[in-house]
Amino acid sequence: MYVYRSLVVGAVALVALAGCFPFGRSQAVEVSSSDANLNTRWHGTLASPANLAGVVQVSGTATMVPGGDAQSTRVSLELANASPGGEHPWGLHRGQCDRDEGLVGDRSSYKNVKVGSDGKAGATANVAIHTPTSGRYAVRVTASPTNTDMIIACANLAPPSR
Repeated sequence: MYVYRSLVVGAVALVALAGCFPFGRSQAVEVSSSDANLNTRWHGTLASPANLAGVVQVSGTATMVPGGDAQSTRVSLELANASPGGEHPWGLHRGQCDRDEGLVGDRSSYKNVKVGSDGKAGATANVAIHTPTSGRYAVRVTASPTNTDMIIACANLAPPSR
């Protein structure tokens, strides 16, 4: 009985030791930097310009992310505290809120955002450009289809973090 027990204990110890032997085995999982899911979301906080303080206080968020294919970008915005029933043109622009360098994509990509009775609204546009990885971009919201010179909200988009 003692010999049998010694053989069993010895066999278990041998199997355990063989399982821990690190030499001659390949790694179970290999990870490379190309496998990493890099953050690709641009994000900004919409706010009314200082010159409209006390008159209009629109708030919200804006984002820019890769679209459904490699050559498209999805731009979204969510508005709050806007005038109920309002209709506002909007778009992604190169530059910053205080320095407009032109609309990104075609104007027809951006449908006017329509504000609900609760003062909230949301819109999404698919723009035919490859999603940028650097640069300066802003989302601008204007007063109305007949007054596109007055900006009622703007967000400087922060680039993706690496």
